[in-house]
Amino acid sequence: MDKQNLGGNWTVRNLGTGAEFQARVPGDVYADLLAADKIPDPFFRDNENDLQWIGQTDWAYSRCFDVSPDLLARDRVLLRCEGLDTLATVSVNGTEVARTDNMFRIWEWDVKALLKPGQNQIRIEFASTLPYIQSRVAERPIPWCGKGRSKEKVACHGYVRKEQCNYGWDWGIKAVTCGIWRDILLVGFDSDRLQDVRIDQDHALTDAVGLTVHTEVETAGREALKARVRIRRHGRIVAETITAWHGANAKAELTIAQPELWWPNNMGDQPLYEVRVDLLDSAGVVLDTITKRIGLRSLRLDRHADQWGESFQFVVNGTPFFAKGANWIPADGILGRLTAQHYRRLVEDAAAANMNMLRVWGGGIYEHDCFYEACDELGICVWQDFMFACSTYPTFDDDFMLTVEAEARDNVRRLRHHACIALWCGNNELEQGLVG
Repeated sequence: MDKQNLGGNWTVRNLGTGAEFQARVPGDVYADLLAADKIPDPFFRDNENDLQWIGQTDWAYSRCFDVSPDLLARDRVLLRCEGLDTLATVSVNGTEVARTDNMFRIWEWDVKALLKPGQNQIRIEFASTLPYIQSRVAERPIPWCGKGRSKEKVACHGYVRKEQCNYGWDWGIKAVTCGIWRDILLVGFDSDRLQDVRIDQDHALTDAVGLTVHTEVETAGREALKARVRIRRHGRIVAETITAWHGANAKAELTIAQPELWWPNNMGDQPLYEVRVDLLDSAGVVLDTITKRIGLRSLRLDRHADQWGESFQFVVNGTPFFAKGANWIPADGILGRLTAQHYRRLVEDAAAANMNMLRVWGGGIYEHDCFYEACDELGICVWQDFMFACSTYPTFDDDFMLTVEAEARDNVRRLRHHACIALWCGNNELEQGLVG
């Protein structure tokens, strides 16, 4: 498998004025405008109010890139966009590839037929979400009974699958962003590639932990395939097996003797194991690889009847513990200027304050991988909301429901292996919308 990252230097164009300047991908238009000294700091005094034109403007990101003959020799070449914010039209060499409507999804399209050896061009136009919202509200307003909520703000974050606090919240600025906010790359492969890996743990064994590794493959079915699973700790293989494929799925069962268990902060250590899955062809050649880092632990929410009614406590490795921590909102109103170092410092601060849980709030984003990796390493459990907050949503719209389903699949698959994930919660405060 060949991968070509298309991140780095791009050009962004204001489709209203025609003004162009340099941009960085991944990023967003606010971060790019700041870096180019085109706008003042939106957090200073009332600059926020004077910068609302940014969210009312359509923007286009573009760049040229070279494609090698080796990449084009692959059977398939996909354009993989891991985060487009939000209403995007994607074109390659002047031909429209697709349109998107969800900031939280991973998008892939086969673009091999559009590519040529040597220089190519990609262009992604981002339409302002505000006219779309206004047109949808005019067609069918979404009722909301929560007190003290502006109709404009509720309508905004109800009809589009976008970071909802972009449209203003009680704790942050209104900064309606757009841009390529996560990685964008070309992926070339021939007949087969790994699609997904799910790792189940069995803690009922004595002095051992059983692992079942479920693997899905995208295959043309041209030859017999095998999955090789290796588990390492400190670089040393502690378990290994090879299993054959059955259709598009393979299941490997392994046992780790004398396991080192993962514990929340201040309850023990946070050892992490590497699980590597190799897709092998009939000759044993590696076609594709997926690697995950996991912690060996059982972690569940205990709700049993007690003298007060019902318990609500987390239990890790058979030990109940008091979950203490904070509500995690996006670390900046401008995501494009956050770095892995910012995330690491904040999670380290939470651990140093003796927290053991952070709740990822449903009005923000499914966080970057580096956030969950830091939580794994520092013993911070994560209560993970799906991105729904303080609104009602157009569940009557079949297309909306389909994109939400795809969003949920993408993010559960991306995050479920993390030792830190303690609970998935459907939303933030939506039940208030049912109160008369």
